[in-house]
Amino acid sequence: MRGTITKFLIVPILALALSACGINSVPTAEENVKAKWGDVERTYQRRADLIPNLVETVKGFAAQEQDTLTAVVEARAKATSIQVSANDLGDASKIQEFAAAHGALSQGIGRLLASVEAYPDLKSNQNFLALQSQLESTENRISVARRDYNEAVRQYNTTIRTFPDIIGAKIIHGAEPMEPFSATTEGADEAPDVSF
Repeated sequence: MRGTITKFLIVPILALALSACGINSVPTAEENVKAKWGDVERTYQRRADLIPNLVETVKGFAAQEQDTLTAVVEARAKATSIQVSANDLGDASKIQEFAAAHGALSQGIGRLLASVEAYPDLKSNQNFLALQSQLESTENRISVARRDYNEAVRQYNTTIRTFPDIIGAKIIHGAEPMEPFSATTEGADEAPDVSF
């Protein structure tokens, strides 16, 4: 009788011990980080998709701004050529390269929008206004996606470093910390100067 009671007590104790050692919480946190990174990539892709339309709209009005337009197109090409997969989220150099390319694109867009001031007809063009609004909305989405990604990374990194999840994180999953997204472009901490 005593052996049967002991067996019945061991099963719940083992289940509780295993559930508290990161077997489920570590992969859950990791998948959350990967999903948030997907949101970051999606918002950057949305911006990249809008840029050709904006450039074509501005081209019709601002032929002499060809250097700025070319810089934006080249920055877009570079930014979209750098890919960071979910498996690369622990590689600081890849995250920084991705951030730098998109930071350069943000600066180019700022210069492009600032140059529009010289073209009053363009500022009142409905297509331009719609594209400008979409770009502004996308920049806000990028900011939110980066914030959400960084929060998911913080939670994941905390999970794999705290007891009892550290047991499952190190022994079972071999978990490594992931890199948060940080602004690497010079002057990225300041909004572009755009006045209309």
